[in-house]
Amino acid sequence: MAATDEVEPRAEAYPALWPVPTRWSDNDHYGYVSTATCCSYFETAINGWLMASTGLDIRTLPAIGIVAETSCRFVRELSFPDQLHVGLAVDRLGPTSIGYSLAIFREDSAGLLELAATGQFVHAYVDPETRRPVPIPPEIRSAASLLVSGEV
Repeated sequence: MAATDEVEPRAEAYPALWPVPTRWSDNDHYGYVSTATCCSYFETAINGWLMASTGLDIRTLPAIGIVAETSCRFVRELSFPDQLHVGLAVDRLGPTSIGYSLAIFREDSAGLLELAATGQFVHAYVDPETRRPVPIPPEIRSAASLLVSGEV
């Protein structure tokens, strides 16, 4: 959970918000959404946003983004049927990888967004056959550059 003296990121700090609804099966045995599921929300939001932004099925590009690193820090509990929005920002756009700063926001009963989790995510681009690093495809680089933000 967040320390009391930390400033929580706000939805407005993220260049894009991607909707991700919770599913019945997202709740674990204890009745809440687990860290592993939140990391899945991150991957869903990133890839969904990239496909919508490029107009391409990114799985058909000559390079694929594999998850090289991910982390999640809970701030508030999530549970089905919460409606979520994942905030997307790029904090590192390298030659072969993209580092994302992310946040999960839950809609409250008034439709306002409250922070539920923050995270980091790195896509490393590789050749689909050899799995060796390759440059980020230009379509992906162009879309990711729209998410570069110094605010998060």
